[in-house]
Amino acid sequence: MALAPDPMLPRRARVLASRQDTRDTWTLELELDGAAPLPFAPGQFNMLWPFGVGEAPISICGDPAEPARIVHTVRAVGAVSQAIAAAAPGAVLGLRGPFGHGWPTVQAIGHDVLIVAGGIGLAPLRPVILELLAHRGQYGRAALLYGARTPADALYGHELDAWRARGLQVLTTVDVADRAWTGAVGVVTRLIPRAEVDPARTVAMVCGPDVMMRFTAQELTARGFPAARVHLSLERNMRCAVALCGHCQYGPTLLCRDGPVLTWERLRPLTSVREL
Repeated sequence: MALAPDPMLPRRARVLASRQDTRDTWTLELELDGAAPLPFAPGQFNMLWPFGVGEAPISICGDPAEPARIVHTVRAVGAVSQAIAAAAPGAVLGLRGPFGHGWPTVQAIGHDVLIVAGGIGLAPLRPVILELLAHRGQYGRAALLYGARTPADALYGHELDAWRARGLQVLTTVDVADRAWTGAVGVVTRLIPRAEVDPARTVAMVCGPDVMMRFTAQELTARGFPAARVHLSLERNMRCAVALCGHCQYGPTLLCRDGPVLTWERLRPLTSVREL
């Protein structure tokens, strides 16, 4: 009987393509050297390892229907993420994964879907959008609310119009506009009243900075979205990714094992605990 692969042993992943999306964000396409495709669920993450630098959890943002193409969007903010972002085509990275429990795309079948993203938080939600559009008839109304710091910081600008044309309501806002910007200005929660979904029958999926997710979840529940159907993605302090080291512990929860996607019903009591 074949042994299961060791989750602590990285596999070799070769960079096939690299694209700079914004001033500090790159999207890389990888493939595993001599290995089978890597099936994943929307919302799962991989641990990427630029050799000699370190390891970091990066959400998978590719198409679940194309598991051979491993896609990651990375914001270069530290030594590890900078090394990942700088990996040119032909470079080899270590890869472990996929890990974690992802977005409730199966449970959302038959419901309206509201996707709320801030900044690079759109990357972990991109597989949800691709899955939803590929099976559009299985879901009700669907809306994407996306906020970025400036128009130049918005991700996947080339895809937003295509998603809109395929039946997804897409509303965008920025914190700071430039002269060419004609859309909304302000925090992403201001877009919630414009979402064409029914709160009572909607599954909401939220990803972005912690403060943005907290205020979004509070606004959604105040407007009648059930807390058990408001889902947030948290990725912080992940080290082992297999629930051994405890670095990602959040109260009674280990985010690498129990998350990174959790309901607001489960998270809300934890957010009031100071320094947790």
